[in-house]
Amino acid sequence: MGGLREPGPAPPFSQVSSAPRIFLALGRGRKGPPCSHQAAFHQCIGGVQPLASVRATLERTHRHPGTSLLTLMGFRLEGIFPAALLPLLLTMILFLGPLMQLSMDCPCDLADGLKVVLAPRSWARCLTDMRWLRNQVIAPLTEELVFRACMLPMLAPCTGLGPAVFTCPLFFGVAHFHHIFEQLRFRQSSVGSIFLSAAFQFSYTAVFGAYTAFLFIRTGHLIGPVLCHSFCNYMGFPAVCAALEHPQRRPLLAGYALGVGLFLLLLQPLTDPKLYGSLPLCVLLERAGDSEAPLCS
Repeated sequence: MGGLREPGPAPPFSQVSSAPRIFLALGRGRKGPPCSHQAAFHQCIGGVQPLASVRATLERTHRHPGTSLLTLMGFRLEGIFPAALLPLLLTMILFLGPLMQLSMDCPCDLADGLKVVLAPRSWARCLTDMRWLRNQVIAPLTEELVFRACMLPMLAPCTGLGPAVFTCPLFFGVAHFHHIFEQLRFRQSSVGSIFLSAAFQFSYTAVFGAYTAFLFIRTGHLIGPVLCHSFCNYMGFPAVCAALEHPQRRPLLAGYALGVGLFLLLLQPLTDPKLYGSLPLCVLLERAGDSEAPLCS
């Protein structure tokens, strides 16, 4: 997702040997072909250039009194604190197994990790690292802005909320096909394995896109999908094969299963629209005479 990836190389401040891996999200870089950090940064920024035309389309399409454009795009204060915390907590629960795996593989304790993550020097190093800015800030913000905040309000009146949740991620998945050209250009692998990897990436980015679209509709906020996107960019796809070969395989696999089970159990309660106030997209569709009870209640 500019973005979701396989686990990459050690983070920029990994030279601090006392820092547990679980606390190194602030500096983890993306694994990929050699390229200019400035070029990668501007590539992400370039993704927001069409926003002016999107804004014009939204303004022409949704001229409903009481629903501002920014509110429709998820920029509002009502319910912002639960919208920032609860979706991220839900996503971390889903990644319970991978988080346990990071903790088990880390030779250091929790106190040392907290010292590193709270150190101003660590933050300063991250904020000057273009890869970190791209993966943890720019890509989550611009991609969620385009594919959730802009696209969903345009799709929902045409398709309904349910179909929009599954249609929008298809565009999101296709937007990651540029990785094919990167890998072919730098000949990182055989052509067959590159296309197989691209198909796999399309699948899980589409699933992730459906999840963040669900969060956007159920909370009416953009901040939750952005934070979840940033967290998942760091974690990458769960290393299930490594978990199967881990020395502490049984408790680790139990953590994987428990995380998935708790996620499914808490998905509806933690995204209950009552926690977040009125939902702009649902209000918009109600005014248009369309009711989407399963997602709006």
